[in-house]
Amino acid sequence: MLDLIKYIVGQFAEDKESVEYAVKEKDRVIEVTITLSSSDMGKVIGKQGKIAKAMRTIVRAATPAREKRYVIEIRERGGDAVDVDADEE
Repeated sequence: MLDLIKYIVGQFAEDKESVEYAVKEKDRVIEVTITLSSSDMGKVIGKQGKIAKAMRTIVRAATPAREKRYVIEIRERGGDAVDVDADEE
């Protein structure tokens, strides 16, 4: 699933080499934190978060029913969380 997330982010991020991915597994959730440069934040999140929401929808649809749920958080390098999965809150 991480490959799918990397592919989607790679389509929008211009500075692909600086994108970092951190994966944490918990009981029933796999948290994926994507850290981007400030110049790529708007491109990956999209207007009103539409790209980020679509990415989460695709990952949710691609995850088998009995598997762990993926939560995607997008952060700016050196900053706080900018875009957090609504289901996580």
